[in-house]
Amino acid sequence: MKICIYGAGAVGGVIAARLAAAGHEISVVARGTQLTAIREQGLRVRNAAGGVPTVVRLRAESDPAAFGTQDYVIVAVKGHALPEVAAAIGPLLSAQTSVVTAMNGIPWWFFDRLPFGGGRLHLESLDPGGTISRAIPTSQVIGCVVHLAAAIAEPGLIHHSMGARLILGEAGGRNTGRTRRIAAALREAGFEVEESAFIEKDFWVKLLGNVSFNPVAALTLASADRLIADPLVKDYMVAIMRECLAIGRAVGVDADIDPEARMDMARQLGVFKPSMLQDLEAGKALEIDGLLTATLEVARKAGVAAPATGGLLGLIRLRAETTRQYSR
Repeated sequence: MKICIYGAGAVGGVIAARLAAAGHEISVVARGTQLTAIREQGLRVRNAAGGVPTVVRLRAESDPAAFGTQDYVIVAVKGHALPEVAAAIGPLLSAQTSVVTAMNGIPWWFFDRLPFGGGRLHLESLDPGGTISRAIPTSQVIGCVVHLAAAIAEPGLIHHSMGARLILGEAGGRNTGRTRRIAAALREAGFEVEESAFIEKDFWVKLLGNVSFNPVAALTLASADRLIADPLVKDYMVAIMRECLAIGRAVGVDADIDPEARMDMARQLGVFKPSMLQDLEAGKALEIDGLLTATLEVARKAGVAAPATGGLLGLIRLRAETTRQYSR
């Protein structure tokens, strides 16, 4: 298949490398030093065991118009980059192209197929004025919840430390052949793929961890194991998770997981830095809106109070504004 990975960072790079090694026609949209390194040295991926990285050669451009229409586009960027993606993605799309959103946080299309709101609700914090929805119709979207850990070790070199699980599904659970085809391709490329009948729930399950661990780690500069080990911090994160659970249930998306069980899942991963802490240390923009701002927008629409989550948004937003890693 002809597949473009829009965003050749850590997650996008792992997906691109495996699909290319499996024989698909892969191109990547990248920029800056990452683009230069991929062009000059290939895309390199090193696994947790270390050793010699796997190297794949593929087309890399900053302008997606260079690639023409695709069978699939896998969008693997942070939420704040989506307006830029929406403005440039058009040349990659035909009516038959599917767009896989392999991203953290709440997707912009979250309400489009939910009974709550009857398809009339819109997340303005994620999609101001509906420009993303117009550029990427929900009918062509496949949601993807990513459960793997990877980081850019240096330009063009990705360290894939753990996990290979991807959960795929179309909005509202109406999965079609487009989902089955990309799921099969990803399985053949070595991923553990699950096809979900309610992808909105799977996004919400992951959100419980992201909305708590990520901003608290960025505020404290502490790895996840240290957050869990401190009883006061752990209890605070559990309170955030409980608010998030209540918000989801109010709109018909029950994550159906106990926060203590979610803590146990993180505890089993051992020592790791949540992605927002990695971005803070690297001087990158922080992914605040997709995790916290959108969660609170959903809470307002559902009439659910979330004071702990609101306080956390204020703290991490001010922290990031101070270091010029977030702008409203």
